[in-house]
Amino acid sequence: MKKLLFLFIFLPLLNFAQIQYTMPSEEDQHEGTWLQWPHNFTYPPWHQEDNEPAFIEMVTALETGENVHIIVYDTNEQIHVQQVLSAASVPLTNVDFYIHPNDDYWTRDNGPIFVYDNNNNLIILDFGFNGWGGDAPYALDNQIPTLIANDLNLPYVDLDGFVLEGGSVEIDGNGSAIMTRSSITGADRNPNLTEMQIENYLTSYLGVTNFIWLDGEFGGLLDITDMHIDGFVKFVNMNTIVTMSNSDLIYWGLSTQDISTLNSATDVNGSPYSFITLPLTQNNVTTSWGGNVNFKGSYVNYYVANDAVLVPVYNDPNDSIALSIIQDLYPSKTVVGIDCSNMYYEGGMVHCVTQQQPISLVSTNMIQIDNYNKRLINTIDILGKETKQTNQPLFYIYDDGTV
Repeated sequence: MKKLLFLFIFLPLLNFAQIQYTMPSEEDQHEGTWLQWPHNFTYPPWHQEDNEPAFIEMVTALETGENVHIIVYDTNEQIHVQQVLSAASVPLTNVDFYIHPNDDYWTRDNGPIFVYDNNNNLIILDFGFNGWGGDAPYALDNQIPTLIANDLNLPYVDLDGFVLEGGSVEIDGNGSAIMTRSSITGADRNPNLTEMQIENYLTSYLGVTNFIWLDGEFGGLLDITDMHIDGFVKFVNMNTIVTMSNSDLIYWGLSTQDISTLNSATDVNGSPYSFITLPLTQNNVTTSWGGNVNFKGSYVNYYVANDAVLVPVYNDPNDSIALSIIQDLYPSKTVVGIDCSNMYYEGGMVHCVTQQQPISLVSTNMIQIDNYNKRLINTIDILGKETKQTNQPLFYIYDDGTV
């Protein structure tokens, strides 16, 4: 039986939080990308058929530059996914599978969040997930981060008392974060936490010290995320933000006050940001079966991988314009359009279904140990005592005797 390093954090936090963990920028080097493959166990039998083509496109674009970790519902689903990828001539060399029943495919929101502790150890954060305020099934998805930590033999922090979806916070990896209150501080997410307590969480566990809060808008059933930030704002780097024009932000539902707050935001050094704007689609998004979403699509919800940038496209005249702008932002990467027309009908795009795993940093001046197929059986401090703390130098002992 695996022995897993587990960290339980008691509530509430102190009012003056210290940085214990830091979430790196999405643009930093990845070990891999996590996906939850669409299935038909939660929604109608055409759910997988409608959404699977986009996932095949994503794996095709990702696997040449990093590992692709796919969470599948059961063994039969794994066989199915292997077959459809092979049929699409996708090499499986850098693709692996993790069998865990799950509710849906929005890995950004329910999946593991990877951070570094102050000694550069890789840690998984397991925030609470409640189906965007109880609007969708979530019991299985809420278990995924802990299960993945167990699979990878990584220590994890149980933060179930703080509900946070990955798409609700945009982080530059250098201390700044942009968020909407509607998707974090609302009564259906964290009714018992003050905004200061929430900021303390974000400081302690994500390394955020510069908070850029927008009010956002409660979306009800039209937008169960309640205006996730990753639909309309993204950091390119610590100085530059990609967003939409002011008129398009109003179309998206932002208030003039939120637009003013965003446009006047400053980075951790107090310097104003540079802004790059992407268009919305020219037309309302239409699905592959001819359904009209009755709303224009966003290109801001793209995902930056090691060698590629995955951009949502919609078979729209503005696709090429958005792809060109994003290619100029990332000249060393290949920009790949992923048809998200059907996914958008269900409320999300590329960034919503991907989650990055950063590389391990704990190798400097040490012999690199290959821990593949090895089980973590103990964790000790520099005195040789068993420990469950991670804010100190640790030694990880595997079942074959390597340390």
